[in-house]
Amino acid sequence: MTVAAATRPTETRQRAQDSVERSEGTFRSADIVQRYLADVRRYEVLTRDEERVIAEHYRETADRNAEKRLVNSNLRLVVKISMEYQSGRVHLLDLIQEGNVGLIHAVRKFDPDKNIRLASYAQWWIRAYILKYLMDNHKLVKVGTTQAQRKLFYNLKKEKDNLLQQGLVPSASMLARALAVRERDVREMETRLSGAESSLDAPLRDGESGTLADFIPNDGPVPDDSLDRRETAVRLREHLDAFASTLEGRDVDIWHRRMVADDPRTLQEIGDLFGVSRERARQLEARIVRRLDRYLRDRIGRSEPLEFPLFT
Repeated sequence: MTVAAATRPTETRQRAQDSVERSEGTFRSADIVQRYLADVRRYEVLTRDEERVIAEHYRETADRNAEKRLVNSNLRLVVKISMEYQSGRVHLLDLIQEGNVGLIHAVRKFDPDKNIRLASYAQWWIRAYILKYLMDNHKLVKVGTTQAQRKLFYNLKKEKDNLLQQGLVPSASMLARALAVRERDVREMETRLSGAESSLDAPLRDGESGTLADFIPNDGPVPDDSLDRRETAVRLREHLDAFASTLEGRDVDIWHRRMVADDPRTLQEIGDLFGVSRERARQLEARIVRRLDRYLRDRIGRSEPLEFPLFT
Protein backbone atom coordinates (compact mmCIF):
# COMPACT_ATOMS: atom_id res chain seq x y z
CA MET A 1 0.00 0.00 0.00
CA THR A 2 1.38 3.39 -0.95
CA VAL A 3 1.59 6.31 1.42
CA ALA A 4 -1.04 8.19 -0.59
CA ALA A 5 -3.45 5.27 -0.37
CA ALA A 6 -2.87 4.96 3.34
CA THR A 7 -3.75 8.58 3.95
CA ARG A 8 -6.98 8.60 1.95
CA PRO A 9 -9.18 7.11 4.71
CA THR A 10 -7.90 9.73 7.14
CA GLU A 11 -8.59 12.53 4.69
CA THR A 12 -12.04 11.13 3.97
CA ARG A 13 -12.87 10.92 7.66
CA GLN A 14 -11.66 14.51 8.17
CA ARG A 15 -13.79 15.79 5.29
CA ALA A 16 -16.78 13.91 6.65
CA GLN A 17 -16.21 15.36 10.11
CA ASP A 18 -15.90 18.88 8.70
CA SER A 19 -19.13 18.37 6.78
CA VAL A 20 -20.92 17.19 9.92
CA GLU A 21 -19.62 20.14 11.92
CA ARG A 22 -20.82 22.57 9.27
CA SER A 23 -24.21 20.90 9.19
CA GLU A 24 -24.46 20.90 12.97
CA GLY A 25 -23.56 24.59 13.01
CA THR A 26 -26.34 25.32 10.53
CA PHE A 27 -28.82 23.26 12.51
CA ARG A 28 -27.78 24.90 15.75
CA SER A 29 -28.23 28.33 14.20
CA ALA A 30 -31.65 27.44 12.80
CA ASP A 31 -32.62 25.90 16.12
CA ILE A 32 -31.76 29.11 17.97
CA VAL A 33 -33.89 31.14 15.58
CA GLN A 34 -36.82 28.74 15.97
CA ARG A 35 -36.56 28.84 19.73
CA TYR A 36 -36.52 32.63 19.69
CA LEU A 37 -39.58 32.73 17.44
CA ALA A 38 -41.36 30.32 19.78
CA ASP A 39 -40.54 32.60 22.73
CA VAL A 40 -41.82 35.65 20.88
CA ARG A 41 -45.15 33.98 20.18
CA ARG A 42 -45.75 33.61 23.92
CA TYR A 43 -46.29 37.37 24.31
CA GLU A 44 -49.80 38.56 23.61
CA VAL A 45 -50.49 41.43 21.25
CA LEU A 46 -52.13 44.28 23.14
CA THR A 47 -55.39 45.78 22.03
CA ARG A 48 -55.53 49.48 21.18
CA ASP A 49 -57.14 50.33 24.54
CA GLU A 50 -54.68 48.20 26.53
CA GLU A 51 -51.76 49.72 24.69
CA ARG A 52 -52.96 53.26 25.33
CA VAL A 53 -53.48 52.68 29.06
CA ILE A 54 -50.07 51.05 29.48
CA ALA A 55 -48.33 53.71 27.35
CA GLU A 56 -49.88 56.53 29.38
CA HIS A 57 -48.84 54.80 32.60
CA TYR A 58 -45.29 54.37 31.29
CA ARG A 59 -45.07 58.02 30.19
CA GLU A 60 -46.14 59.22 33.62
CA THR A 61 -44.17 56.78 35.81
CA ALA A 62 -41.36 55.34 33.63
CA ASP A 63 -42.40 51.95 35.01
CA ARG A 64 -40.03 49.32 33.64
CA ASN A 65 -42.73 46.63 33.72
CA ALA A 66 -44.96 48.80 31.54
CA GLU A 67 -42.07 49.39 29.14
CA LYS A 68 -41.41 45.65 29.03
CA ARG A 69 -45.04 44.88 28.15
CA LEU A 70 -45.03 47.40 25.32
CA VAL A 71 -41.78 46.02 23.94
CA ASN A 72 -42.75 42.36 24.25
CA SER A 73 -46.09 42.88 22.55
CA ASN A 74 -44.30 44.16 19.42
CA LEU A 75 -41.43 41.67 19.17
CA ARG A 76 -43.23 39.84 16.35
CA LEU A 77 -43.19 43.08 14.35
CA VAL A 78 -39.40 43.23 14.67
CA VAL A 79 -39.08 39.66 13.38
CA LYS A 80 -41.37 40.42 10.42
CA ILE A 81 -39.40 43.51 9.42
CA SER A 82 -36.03 41.79 9.98
CA MET A 83 -37.00 39.02 7.56
CA GLU A 84 -37.46 41.65 4.84
CA TYR A 85 -33.75 42.50 5.09
CA GLN A 86 -32.41 38.98 5.59
CA SER A 87 -29.64 37.90 3.23
CA GLY A 88 -26.68 35.59 3.11
CA ARG A 89 -24.37 38.32 4.41
CA VAL A 90 -25.99 38.82 7.80
CA HIS A 91 -27.61 36.55 10.34
CA LEU A 92 -31.31 37.01 11.01
CA LEU A 93 -30.74 37.19 14.76
CA ASP A 94 -28.35 40.12 14.29
CA LEU A 95 -31.05 42.00 12.40
CA ILE A 96 -33.60 41.13 15.07
CA GLN A 97 -31.26 42.36 17.77
CA GLU A 98 -30.79 45.72 16.06
CA GLY A 99 -34.51 45.96 15.39
CA ASN A 100 -35.24 45.32 19.07
CA VAL A 101 -33.00 48.23 20.00
CA GLY A 102 -34.99 50.42 17.62
CA LEU A 103 -38.23 49.14 19.17
CA ILE A 104 -37.05 50.06 22.68
CA HIS A 105 -36.13 53.53 21.45
CA ALA A 106 -39.57 53.88 19.86
CA VAL A 107 -41.34 52.85 23.08
CA ARG A 108 -39.45 55.49 25.03
CA LYS A 109 -40.42 58.22 22.55
CA PHE A 110 -43.97 57.04 21.88
CA ASP A 111 -46.77 59.55 22.52
CA PRO A 112 -50.12 57.78 23.09
CA ASP A 113 -51.97 61.07 22.58
CA LYS A 114 -51.11 61.03 18.86
CA ASN A 115 -53.87 58.43 18.34
CA ILE A 116 -51.70 55.99 16.40
CA ARG A 117 -50.70 52.46 17.29
CA LEU A 118 -47.25 51.85 18.66
CA ALA A 119 -46.55 49.39 15.84
CA SER A 120 -47.15 52.09 13.20
CA TYR A 121 -44.76 54.45 14.97
CA ALA A 122 -42.16 51.85 15.94
CA GLN A 123 -41.68 50.39 12.47
CA TRP A 124 -39.75 53.49 11.37
CA TRP A 125 -37.32 53.21 14.28
CA ILE A 126 -36.96 49.46 13.76
CA ARG A 127 -36.12 49.91 10.08
CA ALA A 128 -33.74 52.78 10.86
CA TYR A 129 -31.69 50.68 13.28
CA ILE A 130 -31.62 47.68 10.93
CA LEU A 131 -30.57 49.80 7.96
CA LYS A 132 -27.88 51.52 10.02
CA TYR A 133 -26.53 48.10 11.01
CA LEU A 134 -26.53 46.91 7.40
CA MET A 135 -24.80 50.08 6.25
CA ASP A 136 -22.09 49.76 8.91
CA ASN A 137 -21.47 46.06 8.25
CA HIS A 138 -22.08 45.69 4.53
CA LYS A 139 -18.37 45.94 3.79
CA LEU A 140 -15.14 46.08 5.73
CA VAL A 141 -14.69 49.45 4.05
CA LYS A 142 -17.57 51.63 5.22
CA VAL A 143 -20.06 53.07 2.74
CA GLY A 144 -22.73 55.68 3.18
CA THR A 145 -20.65 58.42 4.79
CA THR A 146 -22.59 61.32 3.24
CA GLN A 147 -26.30 62.04 2.97
CA ALA A 148 -26.31 61.26 -0.76
CA GLN A 149 -24.47 57.98 -0.20
CA ARG A 150 -26.88 56.96 2.57
CA LYS A 151 -29.82 57.68 0.26
CA LEU A 152 -28.21 55.54 -2.43
CA PHE A 153 -27.36 52.71 -0.03
CA TYR A 154 -30.97 52.49 1.15
CA ASN A 155 -32.78 53.05 -2.15
CA LEU A 156 -30.52 52.11 -5.07
CA LYS A 157 -31.64 48.49 -5.41
CA LYS A 158 -35.31 49.39 -4.89
CA GLU A 159 -35.17 52.06 -7.56
CA LYS A 160 -33.43 49.66 -9.97
CA ASP A 161 -36.21 47.12 -9.42
CA ASN A 162 -38.86 49.79 -10.03
CA LEU A 163 -37.30 50.74 -13.36
CA LEU A 164 -36.93 47.10 -14.41
CA GLN A 165 -40.62 46.50 -13.66
CA GLN A 166 -41.42 49.39 -16.00
CA GLY A 167 -39.39 47.69 -18.74
CA LEU A 168 -36.55 50.21 -18.52
CA VAL A 169 -32.83 49.60 -18.28
CA PRO A 170 -31.70 51.36 -15.07
CA SER A 171 -28.81 53.51 -16.25
CA ALA A 172 -26.77 55.64 -13.89
CA SER A 173 -28.32 58.84 -15.27
CA MET A 174 -31.88 57.56 -14.77
CA LEU A 175 -31.13 56.44 -11.22
CA ALA A 176 -29.49 59.77 -10.44
CA ARG A 177 -32.58 61.70 -11.61
CA ALA A 178 -34.97 59.42 -9.74
CA LEU A 179 -33.02 59.68 -6.47
CA ALA A 180 -32.04 63.36 -6.86
CA VAL A 181 -28.31 62.71 -6.58
CA ARG A 182 -25.34 63.14 -8.87
CA GLU A 183 -24.67 60.54 -11.55
CA ARG A 184 -21.12 60.25 -10.25
CA ASP A 185 -22.47 59.27 -6.81
CA VAL A 186 -24.56 56.50 -8.38
CA ARG A 187 -21.55 55.07 -10.21
CA GLU A 188 -19.37 55.22 -7.09
CA MET A 189 -21.98 53.47 -4.95
CA GLU A 190 -22.52 50.74 -7.55
CA THR A 191 -18.77 50.15 -7.63
CA ARG A 192 -18.56 49.98 -3.84
CA LEU A 193 -21.49 47.61 -3.45
CA SER A 194 -20.34 45.26 -6.21
CA GLY A 195 -16.62 45.29 -5.51
CA ALA A 196 -14.90 42.51 -3.63
CA GLU A 197 -12.76 43.17 -0.57
CA SER A 198 -9.13 42.19 -0.22
CA SER A 199 -7.01 42.25 2.87
CA LEU A 200 -3.90 44.41 2.61
CA ASP A 201 -2.06 41.73 4.59
CA ALA A 202 -3.01 38.86 2.30
CA PRO A 203 -0.10 37.42 0.23
CA LEU A 204 -0.09 38.37 -3.43
CA ARG A 205 0.47 34.75 -4.45
CA ASP A 206 0.65 31.45 -2.65
CA GLY A 207 4.08 30.87 -1.21
CA GLU A 208 5.19 34.49 -1.58
CA SER A 209 5.90 36.77 1.36
CA GLY A 210 4.91 40.06 -0.31
CA THR A 211 1.53 41.63 0.42
CA LEU A 212 -0.57 44.29 -1.26
CA ALA A 213 0.38 46.73 1.49
CA ASP A 214 4.03 46.49 0.38
CA PHE A 215 3.13 48.10 -2.95
CA ILE A 216 1.11 51.02 -1.59
CA PRO A 217 3.23 54.18 -1.77
CA ASN A 218 3.63 56.28 1.34
CA ASP A 219 2.59 59.75 0.31
CA GLY A 220 2.73 61.10 3.84
CA PRO A 221 5.20 63.74 4.92
CA VAL A 222 8.71 62.77 5.93
CA PRO A 223 9.49 63.11 9.67
CA ASP A 224 11.29 66.43 9.24
CA ASP A 225 8.30 67.91 7.41
CA SER A 226 5.92 66.63 10.10
CA LEU A 227 8.05 68.25 12.80
CA ASP A 228 8.11 71.55 10.91
CA ARG A 229 4.33 71.47 10.52
CA ARG A 230 3.79 70.78 14.21
CA GLU A 231 6.11 73.61 15.22
CA THR A 232 4.38 75.96 12.76
CA ALA A 233 0.98 74.95 14.13
CA VAL A 234 2.13 75.66 17.69
CA ARG A 235 3.47 79.09 16.73
CA LEU A 236 0.29 79.87 14.80
CA ARG A 237 -1.85 78.91 17.78
CA GLU A 238 0.20 81.21 20.01
CA HIS A 239 -0.35 84.09 17.59
CA LEU A 240 -4.08 83.31 17.40
CA ASP A 241 -4.35 83.41 21.19
CA ALA A 242 -2.44 86.69 21.26
CA PHE A 243 -4.71 88.13 18.58
CA ALA A 244 -7.81 87.03 20.50
CA SER A 245 -6.66 89.07 23.50
CA THR A 246 -6.92 92.23 21.35
CA LEU A 247 -10.60 91.71 20.52
CA GLU A 248 -13.41 93.55 22.26
CA GLY A 249 -17.21 93.52 22.43
CA ARG A 250 -19.07 91.42 19.89
CA ASP A 251 -15.83 90.39 18.21
CA VAL A 252 -14.94 88.28 21.24
CA ASP A 253 -18.19 86.30 20.95
CA ILE A 254 -17.82 85.83 17.20
CA TRP A 255 -14.26 84.61 17.65
CA HIS A 256 -14.95 82.07 20.38
CA ARG A 257 -18.46 81.00 19.35
CA ARG A 258 -17.80 80.63 15.62
CA MET A 259 -14.30 81.21 14.31
CA VAL A 260 -12.30 78.89 16.59
CA ALA A 261 -15.09 76.80 18.16
CA ASP A 262 -15.15 73.00 18.03
CA ASP A 263 -18.87 73.25 17.25
CA PRO A 264 -19.11 76.63 15.51
CA ARG A 265 -22.35 78.61 15.51
CA THR A 266 -23.85 79.45 12.14
CA LEU A 267 -23.92 83.01 10.85
CA GLN A 268 -27.67 83.01 11.40
CA GLU A 269 -27.20 82.02 15.05
CA ILE A 270 -24.59 84.75 15.50
CA GLY A 271 -26.96 87.25 13.94
CA ASP A 272 -29.78 86.17 16.25
CA LEU A 273 -27.43 86.49 19.23
CA PHE A 274 -26.73 90.16 18.44
CA GLY A 275 -30.11 91.00 16.91
CA VAL A 276 -28.70 91.61 13.44
CA SER A 277 -29.12 89.99 10.03
CA ARG A 278 -27.10 87.04 8.79
CA GLU A 279 -25.38 89.31 6.25
CA ARG A 280 -24.36 91.72 9.02
CA ALA A 281 -22.94 88.83 11.01
CA ARG A 282 -20.91 87.81 7.93
CA GLN A 283 -19.58 91.35 7.61
CA LEU A 284 -18.52 91.39 11.27
CA GLU A 285 -16.71 88.09 10.80
CA ALA A 286 -15.02 89.32 7.60
CA ARG A 287 -13.76 92.39 9.48
CA ILE A 288 -12.15 90.16 12.11
CA VAL A 289 -10.55 88.03 9.38
CA ARG A 290 -9.02 91.13 7.76
CA ARG A 291 -7.66 92.28 11.11
CA LEU A 292 -6.20 88.84 11.74
CA ASP A 293 -4.64 88.77 8.28
CA ARG A 294 -2.83 92.08 8.94
CA TYR A 295 -1.83 90.88 12.40
CA LEU A 296 -0.23 87.68 11.05
CA ARG A 297 1.46 89.48 8.16
CA ASP A 298 3.15 91.84 10.60
CA ARG A 299 4.40 89.03 12.85
CA ILE A 300 5.11 85.97 10.70
CA GLY A 301 4.75 87.29 7.17
CA ARG A 302 1.87 84.89 6.46
CA SER A 303 0.57 85.35 2.91
CA GLU A 304 -2.00 82.55 2.43
CA PRO A 305 -5.43 83.29 3.96
CA LEU A 306 -6.90 81.23 6.79
CA GLU A 307 -10.23 79.49 6.26
CA PHE A 308 -12.98 80.02 8.79
CA PRO A 309 -14.69 78.65 10.78
CA LEU A 310 -11.29 77.51 12.04
CA PHE A 311 -11.47 74.27 14.09
CA THR A 312 -8.77 74.13 16.73
